[in-house]
Amino acid sequence: MSQKRHQEEEKVADPTPSSSQGSDRPDGKRRKVPSFACVVMEAMKIHALDKLMSAIEPMLRRIVKEEVELALTKHLASNKRQCGNSQIQPSASCLQLKFTNSLPLPIFTGARIEGENSINIAVVDALTGQVVISGPESMMKVEIVVLEGDFDGDEEENWTYEEFKSNIVREREGKPPLLFGDVFLNLIEGIGAFGELMFTDNSSWTRSRKFRLGARVESGYSNGKRVIEAKSKPFTVKDHRGEYAVELVKNAFEHWDNVVSFENTSVAVILAMSEQS
Repeated sequence: MSQKRHQEEEKVADPTPSSSQGSDRPDGKRRKVPSFACVVMEAMKIHALDKLMSAIEPMLRRIVKEEVELALTKHLASNKRQCGNSQIQPSASCLQLKFTNSLPLPIFTGARIEGENSINIAVVDALTGQVVISGPESMMKVEIVVLEGDFDGDEEENWTYEEFKSNIVREREGKPPLLFGDVFLNLIEGIGAFGELMFTDNSSWTRSRKFRLGARVESGYSNGKRVIEAKSKPFTVKDHRGEYAVELVKNAFEHWDNVVSFENTSVAVILAMSEQS
């Protein structure tokens, strides 16, 4: 009897290893250890994702910054008009610069901006639209600038000078001035013609991927009169390498037209000879 009681006490005092493991892991299963290949693959995925985020983060920051600045500029300009500060309404003392003809398209870097006729800037009365041919305003000094392609102003084109100025595009860092050549011109009897002027960079890096040309006078005023700036329609500027490609395609089509014309002539001659025989 004493021997049986001793055996029962040993069982209570010294549990088996299986019962200890069972208390630690109720399911009785060992934890699955991931393979070395899985660990390496996960590490490579994380590294690739970090590298991608590092690459696109500056671009995303620039885009967000540009969009926020544009929205703030438009909002402030709208508030100014509503409050009556710097509000511009066409009047007898308000003038406006105008492009009298369209820009030649396409436009390539390093190529002179010119059309079949010279590109002119004119200063007109904002109410009548008549060219101002006399007085100091007819001899103003005008500056040609590059604008963002998505700068629209409003339907009446009565933006403020500050709003126009905020949409001027400057050259990229480390690049030469975006416009090269005669960026200033003097009006004669209210009209001025473009001189030697060309783009040094394409428009693909801007937010709209397009440019506009603008014309302004210093401070936006002349003898106390508001001179509303001019802006062209939006356009794309391509690298001069694209100009060579366009010429190749054009020459290829001309050659093809000559071949087709020759073949048609040959067929006509053969048919005429066969009819005579």
